Amino acid sequence: MTRQRRRRLIRTRRTVTGLSLVATIAFLAGMTDAVGLMLTGNFVSFMTGNTTRAAIAVGTGDFGHAAVLFAAIFTFIGGNALGIVIAHLAARRAFVVLACVGLLLAIAAGVTEPGLVLVQFYLVVLAMGMVNATVEHIEGLPIGLTYVTGALSRFGRGIGRFLLGDRDFAWTVQIVPWSGMISGAVCGAILANSLGAGALWLVSAMAFSLALATLFIPRPLQRRFNQRLMIASSMARRAK
Repeated sequence: MTRQRRRRLIRTRRTVTGLSLVATIAFLAGMTDAVGLMLTGNFVSFMTGNTTRAAIAVGTGDFGHAAVLFAAIFTFIGGNALGIVIAHLAARRAFVVLACVGLLLAIAAGVTEPGLVLVQFYLVVLAMGMVNATVEHIEGLPIGLTYVTGALSRFGRGIGRFLLGDRDFAWTVQIVPWSGMISGAVCGAILANSLGAGALWLVSAMAFSLALATLFIPRPLQRRFNQRLMIASSMARRAK
């Protein structure tokens, strides 16, 4: 086997593994978003929607609902930040992040008091923020796990470039997170309609199962899915 062919095989393996992981996590995100929306009436990962709804609430004088949504947005941001910190401190990044997501969802599932519905809501939002740190890119292509507007936009722009003669088909991978999310959302809607708040237990179980599955992905391969921190190089430049 030539070196060039071996490199192609390794890259194909990385891409297939990464896209499989993306599709599964997007499925989990879609399921969680559907369950969270049906249980609380608010989005748990679609912050564009929450931003628009918060602005409408401010404009119509519903400041209480606006405060709830702005708090959700800040919680989602905090979840992303926390996920990145955990991912870059852990040896098994995907496993640890997904295990934390599963734990947060399990705690949310255990919050059954009607008066604590906002606590349940924010726990799920925090989990959805964290899950974005699991995979940040596939072979240099940015990937969103809990939102698909960017993926659909990149997919559409890829179609436009194809029509203009560009034959680079890397953009086609953007349909993977959308497919995972919509199928997960359908399953989440069915579960929430059948089980109510109990659906969160199944979502949590799926997160833990997915975390265990990532243990079979070699650590060097997992590191290829995350952006590298530039702290060391920045400190070196400052020292000079």
